Amino acid sequence: MRKRNWRAVWAAVLAMLLLASCGGHEDPKNLISQEEGEERIVNLFSPMEKTDPNAENVARAASDLTIALAEERLGVTVAYKTYTAENYQDKTYDEVALDRARNDVDDLYLLNPDTILALGAEGKLADLSGLDSAKNLREIIRTANTVDGKLVAIPQEVVAYGLFVNKDLFDRYGLDLPETPAEFLECCRVFKENGIETPVGANRWWLETFVFAQAYADLYNGGNTEAEIAALNSGEAKYSDYMRPGFEFLRELMDRGYIDAGKAAVSEAIEGEGADFLAQKTPIVMAYWGAANTETAYGKTDFEMQVIGFPSSRGQMPVMPMTGFGVGANAEHRADAMKVLDVITSDEALRIYSETNRVISPSKNVKVDCVPALRPLNDRIEAGVYVLGSNAGMKVEQWGNTCLIVRELLNGATVDECMEAFDELQAAALG
Repeated sequence: MRKRNWRAVWAAVLAMLLLASCGGHEDPKNLISQEEGEERIVNLFSPMEKTDPNAENVARAASDLTIALAEERLGVTVAYKTYTAENYQDKTYDEVALDRARNDVDDLYLLNPDTILALGAEGKLADLSGLDSAKNLREIIRTANTVDGKLVAIPQEVVAYGLFVNKDLFDRYGLDLPETPAEFLECCRVFKENGIETPVGANRWWLETFVFAQAYADLYNGGNTEAEIAALNSGEAKYSDYMRPGFEFLRELMDRGYIDAGKAAVSEAIEGEGADFLAQKTPIVMAYWGAANTETAYGKTDFEMQVIGFPSSRGQMPVMPMTGFGVGANAEHRADAMKVLDVITSDEALRIYSETNRVISPSKNVKVDCVPALRPLNDRIEAGVYVLGSNAGMKVEQWGNTCLIVRELLNGATVDECMEAFDELQAAALG
């Protein structure tokens, strides 16, 4: 990852989910460690770009406040360990996190969905279900972060993805905001015929959101979630059957010129499509919740922006991948790390975090008003309408694998070839 402010860094970390393991443990050249100078230390590994817990870092304000609360309450020092992969040439954050956790290097880890699944399945993460804070979690958090019956990760925020749309352009051409794939295609047709060259701005990380919305709209909202996942995990059902409609939809968007596949294949998140969206050349982009809260992304536009769900058979559908903090099962300071996590994910701390960053809290007890642009997406989530982009209860990792297979589609693979890739992943997962 390029070095950026923390919010942008974490957005990129969420997107760059590559399931790959490292070799034997070595401290990578970009890893910055803080020497332990206190008797009670908890080592926290995360993409925080902060090596001194006492240093000022405005972008980390919300999380720092919760860490400070834990340090004061418990009498411990949380030592930050951080890693940034420069220019995408070094190991990814995920690769380094896997390596360190497998070698019991740290105590507390901030993890992406694929690493949560991998480390949880390997027994490298402690069961967090006994923490007081775990009792207050939304059910979606438990579902997404439970591996082999154990809750192995808890986040400080729920990351939601949606479509960021230029409402002024939709109004100009008399278009309602789309609910279904067919309605979305019609909107793109109208934009294209009125001189908008590329109606949908895309990048190489987030097009899988369209796929998840269509693949799992019924699975997560049809009242039969556990049985459908069990069928996938047993091999009775095929992931490729769920995924095919979404991939066919993306292929149609590309074939009609509504997405520039060549540009998307090499574009980083927001960097590739952000300028055209802000300049009103592109009416639709996809991004994460926090991008509407900061002026560095889409928080300040010269037009009315709304954030809606992705088109699906059940209407506008938010897509929610899960990240979270995990504690090493064999961590040197495991007891203190569990206590720190219990404090920073308590309702008290999550209220501080959520009000500071204006994000969705993982606690069912913490509600925060969102900016007006996010209300359509938030209303769906609060109504319990969404799909998970990651689910540790599924034997095939979702977010990272789907992202990689979508890239193959961008680079010329057929839909059938992409479905074969899912079948191979499922066969490997089932042994």
